[in-house]
Order: sequence, then structure tokens, then C-alpha cells
Amino acid sequence: MDFTPMTNQVMGILWFLIPIFIILTIVKTAWFKGLVGEFIVNVSSNFFLDKEIYHLVKNVTLPTEDGSTQIDHIIVSKFGVFVIETKNMKGWIFGSPHQKTWTQKIYKHSSKFQNPLHQNYKHIKTLESLLGLNEQQIHSMIVFVGDSTFKTKMPENVTYGRGYIRLIKSKLQPVLSAAEVKEITNKIQSGRLTASFKTNREHVAHVKNIVAKKENSKPCPKCGSSMILRTTKKGDNVGKKFWGCSSFPKCRGIVNIAP
Repeated sequence: MDFTPMTNQVMGILWFLIPIFIILTIVKTAWFKGLVGEFIVNVSSNFFLDKEIYHLVKNVTLPTEDGSTQIDHIIVSKFGVFVIETKNMKGWIFGSPHQKTWTQKIYKHSSKFQNPLHQNYKHIKTLESLLGLNEQQIHSMIVFVGDSTFKTKMPENVTYGRGYIRLIKSKLQPVLSAAEVKEITNKIQSGRLTASFKTNREHVAHVKNIVAKKENSKPCPKCGSSMILRTTKKGDNVGKKFWGCSSFPKCRGIVNIAP
């Protein structure tokens, strides 16, 4: 019996299914979900914000002392610089401003993710240094897209979908001149690393290295941030090792090391 027609038919079905399987696999990745979330914010920014007033710079990777930091969206206007971190997630979201990690719960499954406010804090500090801005001129915002629900009270700057548009438009006090807006936008563009696969790959490797280090460090008993092994430089305990909060001097949590 000649099985050639049947074999050809099966192979034809496989060649049809393989691309579908690959696409479905990619769609489920965190990378693709991140792209979708960023796309939604990009579109809504362009549609609901006046481009003559609000200047969007997206997917910005900036060099830092220890590597790089990647910012989803920066919106520059006379009302300040808005630094936006996007999260495309579903399920119930639990968290508070000072927790090191937040919780995502989907039915009976729970998983932890980095507090996005802490994540955006590094973005803010990097931009303050690059642009010479103060706390009144720069605003941190976290935008959740997707089918998610906050189950704990969130700060005003943590919002759903287009809620960040309302927050941006609520800032009515000018803090930057037209010349400063143009200068800041140019500084971001000239200071950013070239958008490329290599830049993204190196940044991902840097983030993985940070995560690995944090997993081996202690959490601060006061704020939950990672702690750094430090050495006393003054007083009776000169030379003695102790764990100090990485958020010092904002947080002065310490853990002594038993002799």
C-alpha cells in the first residue's frame, strides 16, 4: 500500500501547525506581553495628549555606574518629566509602596514580582542625575494594562490603562520653560544607548546579574530593600562588618553581624 499521499497530508498539516505553535509560544512570553503593554501606552499617549505640549520618548536605555537602566516611556512637558513603567498583567495584584515585592494571584496560583515603584525609583534617580532635575520636576507613574485588579490600596501614581493620562493632565503648574523642555528632550535622546538587539541583550544580562545578587542578600527589616555588606569607619566598632540598607540615607535599617 502506498502511504505517500497520507504522509504528504500529515506533513502538510504539520507545516501549518508549527508556525501557529511558535506564535502561541511567543505570545505567552513576558517579553511579548511587555511589548503589548508598551504599545498600548504609546498609542494612548499619542492619541490623548497634545503633541505640542507633551513629548513622548519611548524605550530608553541609559547607562548607569553599574550597567544600564531601561525606561518604558518618558513624557517631557512644561508640567514636568513623567517617567512611566508599564506592567501587562492579569489576576489580582497585592502590594504596598514599601514592600520589596508585590504579589500576582491568578486563581490559586501566586507569584512574586519586583515592586514597580522601587523599579521606577532607579529610573527617576538616573534621569535626575542626567538632566539636573529636582523632585518637583519629575513624576513617577506605574501603569497596569491587561485584566488585572488591585486588591490592596495603591498610591495615586499606580493606575490602570488610561488612568495615567488623567494623572498627567492633573498637573497644571508649569515647572519647566519651553527652552528647558527642548533641552531635556535632546539630552535624553543624546544620552540614551543605541536602540538595538545588542543593547537590549546586554541590559537583560545586567538585570539577571542584579537579581542573582539580590537573591543572595538580606532584605531590610525596615523597608524590604536589599542590604549591602558594609564596614564601620568610625567609633568604637571601626572595621566591624554589618548589613546596611541599599536605600541609605533614605532608609537607615541595619542588621548587625554576630561575632
